[in-house]
Amino acid sequence: MSVIIVSPLSRIAEMAVRHKARDMISVVAKEQAFHRPGVIAPERHLTLAMNDIAFKGTGGLVAPDETHVRQLIDFAASWRQETPLLIHCWMGVSRSPAAALIAALSLAPDQSEEALARRLRAASPFATPNTRLIEIGDALLDRGGRLVTAVRAIGRGADADGNAPFALDIHDAGGG
Repeated sequence: MSVIIVSPLSRIAEMAVRHKARDMISVVAKEQAFHRPGVIAPERHLTLAMNDIAFKGTGGLVAPDETHVRQLIDFAASWRQETPLLIHCWMGVSRSPAAALIAALSLAPDQSEEALARRLRAASPFATPNTRLIEIGDALLDRGGRLVTAVRAIGRGADADGNAPFALDIHDAGGG
C-alpha cells in the first residue's frame, strides 16, 4: 500500500484513523504543540522541527536543512508500507507535500520526477512544495536538479484554506 497521506495538522487524527496509518511524520515549527493520534505509536512518529521558510537567517525561525531531510529519508526507509504513511504540517500545503515528494523518490528512485510532480498536482491543486526542502531533497537524492525543475513546472498551487488532505501514490499507477 505505497500511499502517502498529506494532511493539515487540524485533520491528522481523522486521517490516521480513516486511512489506518501507523507511521507519521510531523513537519512543524519547533514550538508547535499538538497531540499525536493514539493509533500512531511513539516510535513510529518522526517530528521535524522547522518553519516554512525558503532560506536561513530569518530571525529566530528554523530553516529546513540537510539534517531534517536525512531524517525524513531514513524514516521513510523504515516504513513497511503495509499501511499509509501520514505526513502533515500546519496547513498541509508546503512542507508536507515537499516531504511527501522526497519520501516517494527515496523509496522509488527509478521514477520520473516530472511524473511524480504531476501526480502531486493531480492529487492536490493547492500543494506548493517548500522550495528549500525540494532543493535539499534533490541534492541528497542525487536527482541532478530534476526534482527542482519538476516542482517548478507544476507551479504554485491554488490558494488554500488548510483543509484539503490528499493521497499521493508513491508509484505511478501505470508502472513508471
